[in-house]
Amino acid sequence: MSHKVLVVDDEPDVLLLCRVNLEFEGYEVLEAADGEEGLQLLREERPDVVLLDVMMPRKDGWQVLEEIKADEELKDTPVVMLTAKVQDQDQIRGWSHGAAEYITKPFSPLSLSQVLQDVLATDPEEEERRRALVLEKLQLLQNS
Repeated sequence: MSHKVLVVDDEPDVLLLCRVNLEFEGYEVLEAADGEEGLQLLREERPDVVLLDVMMPRKDGWQVLEEIKADEELKDTPVVMLTAKVQDQDQIRGWSHGAAEYITKPFSPLSLSQVLQDVLATDPEEEERRRALVLEKLQLLQNS
């Protein structure tokens, strides 16, 4: 069974890189150039997983993530944050708002498929436990 992935990023190069690599791995790839378009496609197409850039025009990744997690019909869709920001604060924000995983740019196209496979194979309860653990570790690191 082919999984449907929605890639939301305002950089055409990143969209192309994701599409080429994920289609090669057998995924069906949907693309959106900003958060508004991403939310609309998410509601219409119901992808299995979302790859979401943080820094975008109109609606940034944080706003999109919050809207997804606040929506009863969409909240169980796993969201993988794609970002150039690597500060602990940003990671804490992503994990605490329900991100399933965090990929920092530049990323290896080969690792992309593996991260998605892992996210798609994890049941929601296990994901919740994992997220709580990662969040706890990040906060401990930040406080030390």
